[in-house]
Amino acid sequence: MVSRPLLALALIAALAPGATLASGPEKKKGGGLTFIQLNTLTSTVIRPDGRRGVLTVETGIDVPNEKLHAKAEMLVPRLRAAYVQSLQIYASGMNPNSAPNADQLAVQLQRETDRVMGQKGARLLLGTMLMN
Repeated sequence: MVSRPLLALALIAALAPGATLASGPEKKKGGGLTFIQLNTLTSTVIRPDGRRGVLTVETGIDVPNEKLHAKAEMLVPRLRAAYVQSLQIYASGMNPNSAPNADQLAVQLQRETDRVMGQKGARLLLGTMLMN
């Protein structure tokens, strides 16, 4: 019978406002609150030895406008599809002995961002680019 009051006291303590200290402060997601991280994009390339390789590009978009940010989050699958298609076209035209041109690729992917979003305001950010 003594366990019921203890259980009730434990429940009240757990629901108290100060009881959430164990979880710590809210973590900020990588890139900030306006940043949307996308999955890594991949495309096949022809390596200098004639074999196939893989070009991987990490991307994300920064959307400071709240309304536009909500729209961008809903359009992530369409953005990703547009990026992959653009990356495949870019990779198919690459010279096997050259490295990817990040500036040219950024311009192409930013153009796709603006097209899919239907307006400007979302800024494409490129991360790591690897060729294997």
